[in-house]
Amino acid sequence: MSQTNQIVNIVAWDTALFEWVNHDLSSPILDAILPWMREPLFWVPLYVFIVAYAFFNFGSRAYWFVVFLALTAGTADLVSSRVVKQSFQRLRPCNTEHLPVIERVYCGSGYSFTSSHAANHFAVATFLILTLGQKFRRIIPFLWIWAAVISFSQVYVGVHFPLDVIFGAILGMILGRLWSYLFQKYYRDILNLNTIQ
Repeated sequence: MSQTNQIVNIVAWDTALFEWVNHDLSSPILDAILPWMREPLFWVPLYVFIVAYAFFNFGSRAYWFVVFLALTAGTADLVSSRVVKQSFQRLRPCNTEHLPVIERVYCGSGYSFTSSHAANHFAVATFLILTLGQKFRRIIPFLWIWAAVISFSQVYVGVHFPLDVIFGAILGMILGRLWSYLFQKYYRDILNLNTIQ
């Protein structure tokens, strides 16, 4: 099979999976919940809780934990939005001609690949899992599910293809691991972490 045919098959699979999520999984419950899951302001209380928890439990030196957490999210957003998207320039499903899309949120004019929502949230989840998750292992499943639901929402509402969120998640996990490694290398004593993963 030629490389061109392989690419065509991958795109066809990606489109078919998008249509299944966007159309066949439609339900009033998901329509009500998932658009909110992808809204950054919806999660502000969670972010405030994480920051407050860090300072309350680890003192003023938790400042570095917050800085590295912000660097994780910021780097993921920058690489996804400014580097990858501008390099591939893939149109969003809701801006793709001849593709039936149920638009559950405003589509926007930006490019689709990779999903910055997926990159950002998987980066944050990975960073938290490899830092706080060493001490509080019960948060690990929640963080993976949290990032996955937000990423899935991007497909459901019609603004991203499945491959956009899959590769966005991979990008986020790579950057989250990188920043967690750097944090643990220089500041792991802040959280009383014993090993670098």
